[in-house]
Amino acid sequence: MSAGPGTAPAAARWQGHPKGSRGYRRLILALAFAGVATFAQLYSPQALLPRLAAELGIDPARAALTVSLATMGLAVAVLPWSFVADRIGRVGAMRWGILAATVLGLAGPLAPSFEALLALRFLEGAALGSVPAIAIAYLSEEVSRAHAAVAAGTYIAGTTVGGLAGRLVAGPLADVLGWRLGIIAVSVLGAAAAVAFIVLAPRARGFSPAPRTPGGIGAAAAAVLRTLAAQLRSLRLLMLYTQAFLLMGSFVAVYNYLGFRLEAAPFWLPASLASLVFVAYLSGTFSSGFAARLSERYGRRAVMTASTVAMAAGAAVMAADWLPAVLAGLLVFTAGFFAAHGIASGWTGALAAAGRAQAASLYNLGYYGGSSLLGWAGGLVFHAGGWAALVLGVTGVALTTALASWAVHRADR
Repeated sequence: MSAGPGTAPAAARWQGHPKGSRGYRRLILALAFAGVATFAQLYSPQALLPRLAAELGIDPARAALTVSLATMGLAVAVLPWSFVADRIGRVGAMRWGILAATVLGLAGPLAPSFEALLALRFLEGAALGSVPAIAIAYLSEEVSRAHAAVAAGTYIAGTTVGGLAGRLVAGPLADVLGWRLGIIAVSVLGAAAAVAFIVLAPRARGFSPAPRTPGGIGAAAAAVLRTLAAQLRSLRLLMLYTQAFLLMGSFVAVYNYLGFRLEAAPFWLPASLASLVFVAYLSGTFSSGFAARLSERYGRRAVMTASTVAMAAGAAVMAADWLPAVLAGLLVFTAGFFAAHGIASGWTGALAAAGRAQAASLYNLGYYGGSSLLGWAGGLVFHAGGWAALVLGVTGVALTTALASWAVHRADR
């Protein structure tokens, strides 16, 4: 489909919804509901991993595949979704993805075997990839540039609410009704959030459909490769993609295996109480928006580096055998991660001169690729060296990332 006459100039004239306007509020609220629908379903099994491992007789790393395969499906789907969105529009692509994921989410807990559950989780993750693949590009086109960083931070804050809601619903319900009904309840929550997104999302005014590429499929594929190559030639974008891989992988590894740690000596917390540690996500809800506002004053480079150092400090504190120290460290760790992620995801769209949807998708490919690979591999470290080995390894990764990011982004203004 090609753009009609006047489409591109109209998009060029559109300056975006200003902060505080009705369109701005509807867009942010719609994406917050999209975040709930996406991240509640994506990570709900994380609160159930010790129960899954015990009931199915599998080790922690294998149980964590219910999370890792979903994020792997999302990682491989973000690029295809970005090109679909270039053709049919941002809102339409997100709508279809969320609806498909809700159906798959309801089917997953009814799977007859663990392997079938993993297959459905992979497909559900692929469908959910529509939101993170497109949301930042949608924001960049529909919100005024002066407020894009704050809007991105607000969206990231909404995703933390979604992730928290899924875990807090699934964990306690699983203690009473079993893990299958716990996950089904989260899928019902996701369906309600999906309806709210569809109703609230404002019509796209800054989007122009990608024109049909002359020369057919071969020429279109070549254009795709050129777009991706342009993104990967930027050292600063490449650093953001690498940071996403390392920090998200470390973050998911900590949350995947924290429940196993808290339910064992010396804490011996029951599963219903251990699942409440996910309330720490609320620190990320605050920090992502706060970091975005700080970046307007001190610059993205300084705030993102400081956030990553805070993440490292929180991980180191969690090595203690004292529960208050573990919980305090988790709060700092979570706040630091979401602050760094909020800055980096918004910065990706700002640095991409062209192909913003593809730049955002490469960021998400690194982000969820790290979640899948390092989130699973953390279980091997946990099994071999215990909790202290895992969190100290995460500390080293975060500090190394902070130093590299500071060096690469030295031209920040």
